[in-house]
Amino acid sequence: MSGEERAHDARDGLYDRLKAYEGKPAAIAGRGKDPVNLPMIRHWCEAMGDAHPAYRGPDAVAPPTMLQAWTMGGLSGHQDRSEAYGELLGLLDGAGYTSVVATDCEQEYLRPLRPGDEITFDAVVESVSPRKTTKLGTGHFVTTRMDVRAGGELAGTHRFRILKYAPAARPAKPVEPVEPAKPAESVERPRRPRPVVNRDNAGFWEGVAAHRLLIQRCTACGTLRFPWLPGCNDCGAGEWDTVEAGGEGTVHSYVVMHHPPFPAFDPPYAVGLIELAEGVRMISNVVGVPYDKVRIGMPVRLEFQRVDEELELPVFRAVEDGPAAGPGEGER
Repeated sequence: MSGEERAHDARDGLYDRLKAYEGKPAAIAGRGKDPVNLPMIRHWCEAMGDAHPAYRGPDAVAPPTMLQAWTMGGLSGHQDRSEAYGELLGLLDGAGYTSVVATDCEQEYLRPLRPGDEITFDAVVESVSPRKTTKLGTGHFVTTRMDVRAGGELAGTHRFRILKYAPAARPAKPVEPVEPAKPAESVERPRRPRPVVNRDNAGFWEGVAAHRLLIQRCTACGTLRFPWLPGCNDCGAGEWDTVEAGGEGTVHSYVVMHHPPFPAFDPPYAVGLIELAEGVRMISNVVGVPYDKVRIGMPVRLEFQRVDEELELPVFRAVEDGPAAGPGEGER
C-alpha cells in the first residue's frame, strides 16, 4: 500500500471498520441443493472434455475441481449468507466501492467426493486487504474461506477472492482529424488474425492447405484427438499418425458473437462447436444459414473458405435445408 493510500485509510477509519469483519462468518450451515450425483459429474466432464475413467461407472468419484459446484445456489440463490457478510459488502458499497470482480480462488482437496455424498459448508471472512489501486480502480480485496464437508467430514476448502472497487476514470480519447472517406471500391477489409502455427500443429495447417482436415491418432491406443497435441491424453504415448476426416458433422453447441466488434468480422455471426462423425470436436464458423437459424444437432458439412489471398480456413456449411456445397465454395 502506498503512503497516500495509508493516509487515506487513516483519515476515514474505513479500513479499521473493514478489518473488524475478519474472522466473522460469511455463510452459516449451508447445504448443497443436490447430493453429489453422476448426471452433474457427466455434464461437467463433457463440458471440460475430461474423459478420465475415474469419473465414470459404479465406483466413480467427482472431479476434485467440482468442489465449489456442489455448494452453488443456482439462479434462485442460497439463503445462507450471513448478516455480517452482507454488512461488510454494504460498508464497501457505502464507501463508493460498488463494482465487484472475482480475482482468483484456491482449493485444497482432502478426500474424494462420491455420488450420494450430502454436502454442507460454512464460510468465514478470512481477510480484507488495505486499500489498493489497480488498473480497474481503487478498492479492497475480500477473501472468504469455505469449508466443504461430506457427511460431516471435511472434504476440502475453497478460498475465493473478490475486489470491491470504484472504477477508475477513463481518460478521454483525443479527437482525431477526420480523413475524407475513400470511395467504396477502394476500401480494403482488414485481414483476419493469422493462426499460430508451431511444430505441434504444423501438420494440421499443411492438411488445410491441401483441403484435408487431419485428425491425430495415437498409434499406441488408437485414440483420436483434436486439437493437435504433442502426446496422447489417454495413455501418454508420444507417437501418432493422422486420419482424414470425412467432413460430416453436427453442431454440438454454438454461440452467436455480437461483441466485442473486430474490423475483420461482421457481427453477429455463429461460432459452432462441431462434433465430427469421427467423434472429435472442433471450433469453427457455421455458414450457409443466418446466425439465428443455427441449432444444436444441425447437420453440417466441411468446406474450405478462402478469406484472403494468404489464408484458407475449414468451416462448416449447414446442410439441413439442402445438399452441402462442395469444398472451396464458402461464402466471404
